[in-house]
Amino acid sequence: MDTLHLLLNAVTVIFIATTMFAAGLGATPAALRAVLADLPLLLLALMANLVIVPLLGWGIAALFGLPTAAFTALVLVASSPGGPFGAKLAMVQNGDVVAGAAMQVLLAAAGSITFGLTSNGILTAAQVGGGISINVAALVRTVAILQLVPFAIGLILRRYAPPTARSWHPVAAKVSNVTFVIVLAGMLAGNWHDVVGLIGSRTLLAGFVLSVVAFAIGTVLATGSPARRTTMGGVTAVRNAGPALAAAGIAFGNEPAVLGALAAVLLSGLAAAIPIAALLTRRRGGSTA
Repeated sequence: MDTLHLLLNAVTVIFIATTMFAAGLGATPAALRAVLADLPLLLLALMANLVIVPLLGWGIAALFGLPTAAFTALVLVASSPGGPFGAKLAMVQNGDVVAGAAMQVLLAAAGSITFGLTSNGILTAAQVGGGISINVAALVRTVAILQLVPFAIGLILRRYAPPTARSWHPVAAKVSNVTFVIVLAGMLAGNWHDVVGLIGSRTLLAGFVLSVVAFAIGTVLATGSPARRTTMGGVTAVRNAGPALAAAGIAFGNEPAVLGALAAVLLSGLAAAIPIAALLTRRRGGSTA
């Protein structure tokens, strides 16, 4: 089991770093400036992802009466914006891919700083399990290094060596996708007893509801065309697994119950968001926004 956890930790680090490296390689300064220049869109997206969705996760966890591990997992996921699959959902729904990718990157960067403070604040206020306390400084430092440094390197390469960035981007994106699947599979395999115990439980439903409501919030709290608004909905619905996985290792010692609940919440969230994006594609007749 220790060997599996060590391997899972190593693959998790690769997943987090390559995801942000790929984001940096694919983010043009012009796209980032365009999002930053749209202050209403930027402020609404920050409020939705950094404030409303984390509070929503707390509310759903309390409403569903989730046990400690599941409550913790839902709060960790809800507090972590900027999931890389948000940009993929923009492609699936034929939305505003450029704005979606740029916003996903900005939210991931902001979330690497706010995640520890937000999740720790909610878990402390909720007094889960007698008051779980996360080492915020260690978590912020670890997540920031794993996310911001690879992203900055990718962005620098995109700025000063565009041919290299374009050639490396597909490889980095593929590594990110493969390692994400491996991490989820490892979490399921290493904690199968806890995951099986969640089948039919309120944990899966809570993750599903969080994703659906977050999609609606992100869509409503956005500006621009319908395609851009639903793109922001997809970005809001898909949370960033990296910080949540880092917290599971740093603050909870890869506790099987927490890892199992994390896997369940992440999978149920994707199970909710992907069909919504597919439905939007059909409604748009497959046209490109």
